[in-house]
Amino acid sequence: MIEITDVTSGSPAAKAGMQTGDLLIAVNDTVIHDVIDYRFAITDRKLKIRFRRDSEEREIQIVKQEYDDPGLGFATALMDEKRTCGNHCIFCFIDQNPKGMRDTIYFKDDDARLSFLQGSYITLTNLTDEDVDRIIKMHLTVNVSVQTTEPDLRCKMLGNRKAGDSLRYLKRMADAGVSMNCQIVLCPTWNDGDHLHKTLADLFGMVPAVESIAVVPFGMTKFRQHLCPIPGFTQETARAAVEQIEAVQRWSLSANGSRIVYASDELYLLAGLPLPEDEAYEGYPQYENGVGMLRYLMNEFYDALEDAEYDGEPRFLTIATGSAAAPFLDKMMRDLEAKIPQVHCQVITVLNDFYGHTVTVAGLLTGQDLLAQLKGKDLGSAVLLTETCLRHDDVFLDDMPREALAQALGVPVIKTKVDGYVLLDTVLGYANGDSNY
Repeated sequence: MIEITDVTSGSPAAKAGMQTGDLLIAVNDTVIHDVIDYRFAITDRKLKIRFRRDSEEREIQIVKQEYDDPGLGFATALMDEKRTCGNHCIFCFIDQNPKGMRDTIYFKDDDARLSFLQGSYITLTNLTDEDVDRIIKMHLTVNVSVQTTEPDLRCKMLGNRKAGDSLRYLKRMADAGVSMNCQIVLCPTWNDGDHLHKTLADLFGMVPAVESIAVVPFGMTKFRQHLCPIPGFTQETARAAVEQIEAVQRWSLSANGSRIVYASDELYLLAGLPLPEDEAYEGYPQYENGVGMLRYLMNEFYDALEDAEYDGEPRFLTIATGSAAAPFLDKMMRDLEAKIPQVHCQVITVLNDFYGHTVTVAGLLTGQDLLAQLKGKDLGSAVLLTETCLRHDDVFLDDMPREALAQALGVPVIKTKVDGYVLLDTVLGYANGDSNY
């Protein structure tokens, strides 16, 4: 039974007499254990809700619009505790954090329910046969972090003796038609080359259930001491991986009418190769995995720039970003200035001294690195940062508040969405990047 912590005023549940503190048992004969059961059960128009109040079991019936929420609230989004990761992956980024950071940074989730609700990736090692039965029954979409389809190698890479056996769930779900997006974290000398070829061949054998595959390079920080040795990517090893993936794409286009597998932006940058054009991403199914994010941002920005007009006062401001995106943003700002000369937006590359210079994405910049490398520079009227730098209570990874950085720099620090239209409007002063525009 799950305690109801809120009943929305005026909702169907409130009108039927449900109260805060009631204990939910079942909806339409589906016993509720967590949010997945609940979401599945409340889709009907007519609901029969069983609950307990004051040690007495009761039942009500409500009628609502199909898929509408009946108006019940619970203590946590999952209606249950998160399932933590039981793996010891050789490439785990969380293990490469220094000591002394906030507790949430060290939390490792491996929860199929979060995969469904938030798009996170799971390794399958936390699943039971009953969990898979439920996924199949409810036709959930699952995001799977595969790494390799060789059982022994997967056990070694995930540091979990169950990692090889759990691969059978991939086949079960594929046979049942469960939609899956897959991820391969590529580690040189471990699961690249012939191993990558086998993994892709096995996953392509599960198409169309496997709808997309992202290949992303493992991230290395300077805090990898005493962890399993993995060679860093060189331009040659990254280029070999991209060429291997593109060869499979060409075959898949002919065989399946779609590329299905995609290399991440970071892998192209490591390889020193140009990003693919828009059509190569086929709707960006792995956008959240860093596949095509830069191309999509540029497409939006240049679409907006084509129709942009500006008759305001001269503007000068700064974008601060990691070394991965800096060249692309710099070109975008120079093209903006060529069309609208009175607007100048400089792009400053901030190196990641905290994690090490092998970490190049803006989302892992700390307040201390931003302060050290921006302090004393002419920043103009404001500094723009991507919202990915500030995902936790408006503070950076090192717990420096955004406002503290702004005070130290003497200019406002504006966080802007990863959206080319919003970026242009923010630079031109038509929108505040902090808004929900």
